[in-house]
Amino acid sequence: MHIKPKITTSKALAFIFVTIFIDVMGLAIIIPVIPKLLEQLGHALPPEASEINGWLTFTYASMQILFSPVMGNLSDRFGRRPILLTSLIGFSIDYTFMAFAPTVFWLFIGRTIAGITGATMSTATAYIADVSTGDKRAANFGIVGAASGLGFVIGVAGGAFLGAINIKFPFMVAAAAALINALYGYFVLPESLDKEHRRKFEWKRANPIGSFIQLSKYKALAGLAIAFTLVYIAQKAVEYQLPFYVYEKFDWTLISVGILGIFIGVLLIGIQGGLIRYLIPKWGLKKNIIIGLISYGAGLTLIAFANQGWLLYVYMIPYCFGGISGPALQGLITSKFAASEQGELQGGLALLSSISLVVGPLIMGYSFKAFTHKGSPVYFPGAPYILGALLILISVLLVIRSFKKDVTLQGVT
Repeated sequence: MHIKPKITTSKALAFIFVTIFIDVMGLAIIIPVIPKLLEQLGHALPPEASEINGWLTFTYASMQILFSPVMGNLSDRFGRRPILLTSLIGFSIDYTFMAFAPTVFWLFIGRTIAGITGATMSTATAYIADVSTGDKRAANFGIVGAASGLGFVIGVAGGAFLGAINIKFPFMVAAAAALINALYGYFVLPESLDKEHRRKFEWKRANPIGSFIQLSKYKALAGLAIAFTLVYIAQKAVEYQLPFYVYEKFDWTLISVGILGIFIGVLLIGIQGGLIRYLIPKWGLKKNIIIGLISYGAGLTLIAFANQGWLLYVYMIPYCFGGISGPALQGLITSKFAASEQGELQGGLALLSSISLVVGPLIMGYSFKAFTHKGSPVYFPGAPYILGALLILISVLLVIRSFKKDVTLQGVT
């Protein structure tokens, strides 16, 4: 007879750390090689490959927009565990398609499957919300950043070194990692959402419009939600354009990208895994959000004008420090929702993130192509980073306006 393991906060957070780590590692492992793979399959130079990558991400994000609310609501009905496992299996199938794809078309098939099932992050954060209380809620969201940082380190470095051997190897490893994590979760993961906190599944709430309606109940959070989306769009300049940027501007190798990825990951681990637990109690949520966003914008601007490759190491410091804003912003938003609504909330936030994935990589990809293709009137590979910095500036203004206008947030530090 199967006995449900007793869940503890430390045990739950440890599993979520591993889940997000492997998930992000699987995503990061393909970052250094996706430009090369697209050049190989699509016979495209970096500017054109960047555009194709934007449409691949558009496909993935569009599916998430349609299905993340469904998965979030299903997790509120049936629990977090089955949704996490389904998502991981979907990612494994996606990476398998990417490993053996004979043409670019098959990459789009894989991204479609991953987008439909890709609710891992939203369900994982709902899991954190389930087992977190009080002031520890925002700090525990820092685990997402720490796990992401470590996964990014191992993923980008592994992808670079494996890709240097064979362009297919990183995708095969990512597929295996997602499948192994699904098996691990099947045998180990306890359910975090008690049956008494579950609610009936409703289609009217399990759709993008329903998620927006749910978020709109908290009108005071509208400015924060828009800022949340703009920040995610701006981040795409680094997450999806950096390999294209350094290959084009500095003629870097796969190994060079891997080394930079290690450096970025170490920064993220230190800042979001450790420093943020000190800064949230010291500065409070509002100051962490504002200071973090300003740091993001400064980092993006500096990256845009880097004239030597080694300067990217310096400029990544303020950019990564900006990561303190994410957990603080998410902690502030989630504190306004009941336990029975956390899955739906995270599905809604995942929806906003997916919207940023729909427009972000496309905008960044086209801006990169516009300023780097042959015959371009102005050669400026840093264009996506300037665009990202402008979006961060808008988000800062929105956040400040929200704090001043919203009386319901008074007293939240």
